[in-house]
Amino acid sequence: MMDKVKIIELPKIMDPRGNLTFLQNQDHIPFDIKRVFWTYDVPGGAQRGGHAYHKQQEFIIALSGSFDVVITAPSGEKQVYTLNRSYYGLYLPPKTWRHMENFSTNALSLHLSSHAFDTSDYIRDFDAYCYA
Repeated sequence: MMDKVKIIELPKIMDPRGNLTFLQNQDHIPFDIKRVFWTYDVPGGAQRGGHAYHKQQEFIIALSGSFDVVITAPSGEKQVYTLNRSYYGLYLPPKTWRHMENFSTNALSLHLSSHAFDTSDYIRDFDAYCYA
């Protein structure tokens, strides 16, 4: 599972007036985008996430500030990805348990999803996740 989670570098067009980064379905991420959401104003010390999805793929970008995405394998092994550049994103395949923590002040995380919101797609119990 953890070998499928990966950082993807997005195009970065440098310009003295300011840089530009973009992404296009299938050119930069391996799924068509069905849903977009973002998190912001996360209080100090708070965590977001703490679940996996049965089917949904996700791509997370730190548009502003920084935060850590912690991936937990069924064995309990953890891998931490620090997102702090808007031209890098983290690809998460289905059945990837993750949470986000260590949000900097004014951190803004953008989430691109392969499926529309469906509460039945969530795996919210870690023990159930280990046997899914």
